[in-house]
Amino acid sequence: MDILHNLALGADVAFSWQGLLFCFVGVLVGTFVGVLPGIGPLAAISLALPMTYYLSPPIALIMLAGIFYGAQYGGSIAAILLNLPGTASAAVTCIDGNQMTKQGRAGVALFTAAISSFSGGIVAIFMVLGFTPMIASFATDFGAVDYFSIMLLGLVAASTLSVGSPLKGMTMVMLGIALGMVGTDDTSGTERFTFGALALSDGISLVALAMGLFGVGEILANLGQEKRSPLKASGLTFKSMLPKRHEWHGLWKTILRGSGIGAFVGALPGSGPAIAAFMSYAAEKKLAKNPDNFGKGELRGVASPESANNAAVQAAFIPTLSLGIPGDAVMAVLLGAMILHGISPGPELVTSNPDMFWGLVVSFGVGNIMLLVLNLPLIRLWVRMLSIPYHVLYPAMLFFICIGVFSVRSSVFDIYTALFFGVIGYFLLRLRFPAAPLLLGFILGPMMEVHFRRALLLSRGDYMTFFNSVPSTVFLVLTALFLVLPLWSAFRKRTRRVADQGD
Repeated sequence: MDILHNLALGADVAFSWQGLLFCFVGVLVGTFVGVLPGIGPLAAISLALPMTYYLSPPIALIMLAGIFYGAQYGGSIAAILLNLPGTASAAVTCIDGNQMTKQGRAGVALFTAAISSFSGGIVAIFMVLGFTPMIASFATDFGAVDYFSIMLLGLVAASTLSVGSPLKGMTMVMLGIALGMVGTDDTSGTERFTFGALALSDGISLVALAMGLFGVGEILANLGQEKRSPLKASGLTFKSMLPKRHEWHGLWKTILRGSGIGAFVGALPGSGPAIAAFMSYAAEKKLAKNPDNFGKGELRGVASPESANNAAVQAAFIPTLSLGIPGDAVMAVLLGAMILHGISPGPELVTSNPDMFWGLVVSFGVGNIMLLVLNLPLIRLWVRMLSIPYHVLYPAMLFFICIGVFSVRSSVFDIYTALFFGVIGYFLLRLRFPAAPLLLGFILGPMMEVHFRRALLLSRGDYMTFFNSVPSTVFLVLTALFLVLPLWSAFRKRTRRVADQGD
């Protein structure tokens, strides 16, 4: 009966005219900034923060949260149509989503992304309602060794995302970790690899890196080409958006697995939708009967990360609200918004501000329904973007990329950084090196280093401390499997090839 009473309390907030209005504004703005290359939820939430001063804390948080999870779907639109991830978590959607666009199946990819995002969000809401105390308790018990191990698992899994050689994927992960070390050391306070440049003292901007690799790099790779997608918006009907009958088979299992992984990973402090999307994609690829199809327009390669990142966004509020630990930079901004409104996130938040907590949970369901109703009819509009001439589209994309990169830290240096990594991204595309593992290595590398040093400090240099924790041991065993399985698969293929040549 307590859960029904709490939901009724939350419904009073979420279904008020203010709750519905600002939830709609949030998801609409979130989708819009997700579609626009180079903006993203972090900049949008930062710009919208002053507006919330005139709203009550629950309504303000509902709107800001709507921008966050609305941007996850909007980011997938740009990733699928233009190979530009509006958010870091949409980077993995580029792998198969953009290939489907090139094959003339952009409508199917967008429809699947919408359904997967909606399903992931709904599954996460039920998991939050049913397992919040257990998940929060489990996450609270995690130590430095556990965080290091799960991040190491994510990095090794990312190396298997490459369509080609896993060795190239691991190389890109290591490069991402190296780039993540640029800036001021959190422990000693000394500058590392800045080469005397003051602009690098805070590290390389994540937005500049992502937009350069995926945005500018893709533009440079396509300059001078006048190709067009065979899909025309005028001939795009609802039936043509639906996946084929054989593709429906097992797709719901993919969505459920992605939602489960996303909800679990998102509930862990220090995680986020990007990690959830990468891990879900890696797991789906390992479970697939034909893993070679991934990277070539596999529908499950769209459904898996999209269900995971939306589930992770909803579940990420668990550690933020109950523990006061933000999962990523966006959650840190939302945490700051609560503090500005006089709300203290922590274990007592649910009991001291039940209207805000449960109103936010109910608004997740309302917002996901709004996203589904809002975006499915607009798929033809998004696909129509493909008919824009490249000589008009590419300058506009560069403009938005520069505006988005500059707006995060108001730094012209970040614009030059994005252009520099755009050139790097161009050569990576030509050499067929995957850029997505580099991005994950850049995100996880600094956090992994902090937990690694903290674990060794607490254990006085004893490396066996990573095996003294059961979760850490499980994660390390899974990491070893991710390393061994590609080698075993390559060995079997080589043995089979030798046998065929012998015959």
